This record gives sequence, C-alpha cells and structure tokens, in this order.
Amino acid sequence: MGLAELGKRAILGRKLRSTQLDETLLPKRIALPVFASDALSSVAYAPDEIFLVLSMGGLSAYALNWKIGIAVGVVMLVVVTSYRQNVRAYPSGGGDYEVATVNLGPRAGVTVASALMVDYVLTVAVSISSAVQNASAALPFLEGHEASSASVLVALLVAANLRGLKESGRAFAVPTYLFMLSILGMAVWGFGRYLFGDLPMVESADLDLVAEEPYVGAVSAIAMTFLVARAFSSGCAALTGVEAISNGVPAFRRPKSRNAATTLALLGTISVTMLMSVIVLADLMHLRYAEDPATQLSRDGVPVGENYVQDTVIGQLAGAIFDNAPFFFYAVVFTTGLILVLAANTAFNGFPVLGSVLARDGYLPRQLDTRGDRLAFSNGIIVLGAGAIVLIVAFDAEVTKLIQLYIVGVFVSFTMSQLGMLRHWTRLLRTETDPAERRRMLRSRVVNACGLAMTGSVLVVVLVTKFLAGAWIAITVMAVVYVLMRRIRRHYDLVAEELSVDDSDVTLPSRVHAIVLVGRLHKPALRALAYARVSRPDRLEALTVDLDSEATQRLVRQWDELDLPVPLVVADAPYRELVRTVAKYVRSVRKESPRDIVMVYIPEYVVGRWYQQLLHNQTALRLKGRLLFMPGVLVTSVPYQLSSVRSRGPERVRPVPGEVRQGRSYSERDES
Repeated sequence: MGLAELGKRAILGRKLRSTQLDETLLPKRIALPVFASDALSSVAYAPDEIFLVLSMGGLSAYALNWKIGIAVGVVMLVVVTSYRQNVRAYPSGGGDYEVATVNLGPRAGVTVASALMVDYVLTVAVSISSAVQNASAALPFLEGHEASSASVLVALLVAANLRGLKESGRAFAVPTYLFMLSILGMAVWGFGRYLFGDLPMVESADLDLVAEEPYVGAVSAIAMTFLVARAFSSGCAALTGVEAISNGVPAFRRPKSRNAATTLALLGTISVTMLMSVIVLADLMHLRYAEDPATQLSRDGVPVGENYVQDTVIGQLAGAIFDNAPFFFYAVVFTTGLILVLAANTAFNGFPVLGSVLARDGYLPRQLDTRGDRLAFSNGIIVLGAGAIVLIVAFDAEVTKLIQLYIVGVFVSFTMSQLGMLRHWTRLLRTETDPAERRRMLRSRVVNACGLAMTGSVLVVVLVTKFLAGAWIAITVMAVVYVLMRRIRRHYDLVAEELSVDDSDVTLPSRVHAIVLVGRLHKPALRALAYARVSRPDRLEALTVDLDSEATQRLVRQWDELDLPVPLVVADAPYRELVRTVAKYVRSVRKESPRDIVMVYIPEYVVGRWYQQLLHNQTALRLKGRLLFMPGVLVTSVPYQLSSVRSRGPERVRPVPGEVRQGRSYSERDES
C-alpha cells in the first residue's frame, strides 16, 4: 500500500463492501441529529433575522416579534405535517423532486431539483458562516477571518462525510443533543427567573433604537405591512431543512417511512419550542438588535459608533441569563456554534442522495451516482463542499447577505411538492373504493391543501420582499442549473439514441486495414507488429513519419536487414508535424475504402515512476487524442513495461468507476 493509499485510509477508514450497505442505515436517535440539525440550528439565526428587519421600524415594530414568531411556528407545523404525508407516499429518496416529477411532469421535477440543489449549497454556506459569527462572540480573534475559517470548516465537513453517513451521524449526534439541551435549559432557567422576578435585562436593553427611513415618524399602513412581511419571510428561514428528511428516507432503518415521519414530528415540536422560547425571552429582556448598530443604536441620544460590538441574539440572552454562571454561557455559545457547523451536515446528507437520483434519471453527470469506498456518494459530497466555499468567499461569510438568497429555493420546492401531493391524492381517489381508505386519503389531501396554501403564500411574500435584496441572484442561479440539467438530459438522450442497435450494426465491415506506427525499430515496435499480425487483418502495413531523413533511412535499412514480412510506408512531413501527418494518412486510407475499418496500433513503453513521465513527450497520448475522434478508426495501445514497472511488483486491483455501486467485488472482477 502506497503513501497516498495510507493517507486515504487514515482519513476515510477501511473500505466497505456493497453487501454492508444495510449496516450504514440510521436509527431514529441518530437520524434526528443527522437530518434535523439544519432546521434545529435555524433557532440560532432565524430570530436574529426577525429582529434585524423589525429594527428598521424602531421600537414600535419590535412589539410584533412574538406574533411573527407564532406565524412562523404555525407554518413550520403545517409543513412538517404535510411532509409526513410525503415520506409515506414517496419513500424512495427522491423527495420533492420525485413528487413533482410524478404528479406535475418532468419540467416541474427539474425545477424543484434545481431549487433544492441551490438551497443545499446555501444551507452549508449560511450555517457555517453563522457558526463563525456566533463563535466570534466568545473568540474575538476570529473577527476579520470569518471567510477563511468558514472554508476550513467546510473542508472538515467534507472529510467527515466522506467516511460515510453512519460515521458522521455518530460523531454529530452528541453535539446536536447538547445544543437542544443548552437552548431548552437556557429557556427553562430564563422563564424560571422571570417567574421569580429575577430575570435580568440584556446588555443592549439600555440602548435606544432609531428607526430607518421611511419608518421615521408617522408610518403608512403599506410600509408597515411590507416591513412585517419582510420580517416574516426572514423568520421563515427556520423552515429550511425540513425537506431533507424526505430526501433521506432510504437512509433510515426499517420501517423507513414510519421512522422518517416520527423524526419529522420530533423535529417540528422541538424546533418550534426553541424558536418561540428565544423570541419571547428576547422580548421580555428588552433585547435591541439592529442591522446597522453603529447608527441605529444610541445611548442618551449619542450613537454607539463603529466600536460597538453587537453579539447575536442567543449570545446576549445567554450572557444575561447566566450572568452568575459563565460556564453555562460558554456552553450555550459553544454548542450554538457547533450546531451551526453540524447543520450544514444535513445538506451533505441530502444533496448527494438527490444528485444520485438526478444522475440516474440523466439530469446530472453519471459520476454523481457512484458510491465511494465508504458507500457514500463521494462525488456529490465534494461538489457540494466546493460550491459552498465559493459562496462563502464571494459573500465574505456574511449571514445577512447570504440569508437573502436562502429561502427562495426551499419554498419553491415546498410549494410544488404540496401541489404535487394534492394531485397525488386526487388521482388515487378516482380509483379507490374502500370507504376507510378514502377517508384517510381525504384527510391527507386536506393536510396537503393547507400546506400548499401556507407555502404558496410564503413564497409570494418572499419573492416580493427579498427579490431586490438578493433573492434575484438565487433565482438566476436556479434558472442556470435548470437549463444545465435539461441540456445534460438532452445529451444523454441523444447518446442513447445514437448507441441504440439497428440492422446496420450487425453487418460486419468489409475489411480491416491495420496500421502499426513505428518511430524506431525497438522491442515495443516489434511487439506491436507481432500483435497486429496475430489479429489477422485483411491488410497490414507499418507507417513511419519522416521527421529526420537520416533516422528514417536508418530505419528503412534495419527493416530490410531483418526482412520483416510487413511493408513499411514512409509518410513525408515537411513541417515535422507527426500527429497531423499520421491523421492525414489515416484519413486518406478511409477515403479510399469508406467501408473498411482502420485499426491503428500504437506501441508505447510504460515507466514505473510518475516523475519519469516528465522525461517523455507523450506522443502516444496526443496521437490517441486525435485519432479517437475520426469515424471508422479504432486505436489500440500496445504497452511495453520497462524494468522500473516490473520492480514495483504486482499492483493492487482498483475498482473502476461505478463498480462498487454495481455490487462487484475485486475478486469477482479478477475471476471474470
């Protein structure tokens, strides 16, 4: 085993056989932190976004925070209930994409898929960026290095997920449960102190909040309605991640659908409880949180200025509630930062599975449907990580900028999924005759109808309030991804059509014209000649290109001296262009006999060390690259291994792409 292989095994662990796939399935206690960490982690930034938007209207707008929180909670519970229908009806892992494709058509399915893929990339970028911002409250040295720190965290997540779903789930389960315990514990402690009249105010409670234009003075009903709608749409970031469970149903232990539905119910209950606890505590403790704290926040009429450091909502709450217990404050801050990192892991579990389904359907490159050594969809994991790093660097890891792009995609998929489920139940009701089953279907259709009404309304609000704030970027990217996937499918369809067998394909070629390329008369050239003769072509000749007249004359003399039973053709090359000259000669042979197959044998010697490749001009590679694009021409490489190859000993057989997914072992391939 080489050093590269040893390093790979150290990072990824030992290889898993295809038959071990069932061992990677998740019980509910592991599936909850794996698939629900994104939605749970939104508690760390959804309240921040609500307060940031309401701060534009001043303190009077702050009175609406808990009402907006309730509205977001209601939408969350309705969506969770609707998705419980989805996972039971479509447990294959296609999620919203499958629901839309089956019930609304392929174009709707690709639309949903493009929205989900963009949303998954944004999930990683937003979660990691938010984690770094929360961590900077306790670790000031991170300030100014958010983008680089976030990129490193994404790379670590990629490495963890390449080890496999179950491995990453076990590693992330404890931190997720600690986050839930810390937030719920902070809420219980805070409400307890409130009941006993001992709840302190947060550090920003003594600051005044100045409204921004056009919310200064008398505010019109239209302006206030728009502000509330925008705050509501920002708070709906709490719903991101709900769809991940419907895409991850195949990863659950049996019974898969029931376990996924139970996990969804736990997710909705816990997430809404934590979200409302944070918002109500922030309201009781007079929290002030502004989009531009330097100018919006003031003390005794004087703006706090650029030097004021504004901690996150949870950071301010934990600092005040645990004012006499700093250990618990740091525990809350630490677990919050950690869960935001782990929230990105939800996308790492959803994106590769969705990418695999899309690749299987021909909308993405086939490589995304290949499992790696640890039975994870490794290529999808790497693509997701790379896309997230690009976004983090482009937006300098600023959550406020990224969040504007975030929830458009998820509500597009929510809305089309609920519409698809509505048509699903309507279609089944046309043929169902059992009264009990019809009543169940009718109840399910009502649930999905409510989900459609809710998610459709939120989508409209999001588009109206966030389009110019940055949502147009996400919509543009979705459109580009949509077009790209359609073109990929068109390519695969055209290739399949061209490769389909017809009557002309069973007709043998009239003759085979074999050409052996010879540069010098050495062992590789003689082996290629012998191989070509054994194949018994109808016509066989050797071809050399006259790049150096003396060397060519010497080759001709050697050829005659050895009395080789193959004619040698010398092609003139006045401009010393070997590849073009060979291609021209092969083309002339094809032109003389269009029905003939031209077989070109290229002798090449193989070196044993990578650095030795630098000492050779790779002519064979360039020749193959040119000849492979010529119709009616077949290219055969005849390798000759040098002693440096033989000294390395037998190479370990490596799997070809797709082999693990197809269930073949190395030993089976060797035997075949």
